[in-house]
Amino acid sequence: MKLYNSAMPAPNPRRVRIFAAEKGIDLPLEEVALAKREHKSDAFRAKNSLGQTPVLELDDGTTISESVSICRYLEETHPEKPLFGRNALERAQVDMWLRRVEFALMGPIGNFWRHAHPYTAKVVKQFNEFGESNREATAAAFRWLDRELAGREFLAGDYFSAADITALCTVDFADFAGLKMPEDAPNLRAWHARVSQRPSAAA
Repeated sequence: MKLYNSAMPAPNPRRVRIFAAEKGIDLPLEEVALAKREHKSDAFRAKNSLGQTPVLELDDGTTISESVSICRYLEETHPEKPLFGRNALERAQVDMWLRRVEFALMGPIGNFWRHAHPYTAKVVKQFNEFGESNREATAAAFRWLDRELAGREFLAGDYFSAADITALCTVDFADFAGLKMPEDAPNLRAWHARVSQRPSAAA
């Protein structure tokens, strides 16, 4: 088993690396350089037709794409400690938070990255005005998340979960892209400091 990985700041491969580190899974990495467009090669598209990382390749050659799907496979094959919830309610809550973070937060960040960042201008046609409009949407999403974290140690409650991993990678990617957490978001900033101190955050 190995993971086709791309280094920071790519958020989705990092989600899997942190997840595996939290589980204590030794996951060999094969680097795919996004800057060199290796993920768009014919050889890599044979593993993931969308040309995106990460991809988990099993020993028999089977491949799994999409970071959440890879993490769910790792959760099923390494159930301790659970990161998708410990019972039916918690699993539903983690799923809820995964979708919220991906749509409410990563959505505008991704739009900004694609349409307003100078790096992506090299590889895609940009609509800069639309991209820049996502600065305000991202700030609003940060403040919404700050309110949700009031009185809460982690996103889904009192335990670290896949939702926190996704949110951490999303917030850090936003920072890389130039979209920083607002100063008036104390709950979000405190949560970010907590989860960033976990050893897995360096994976």
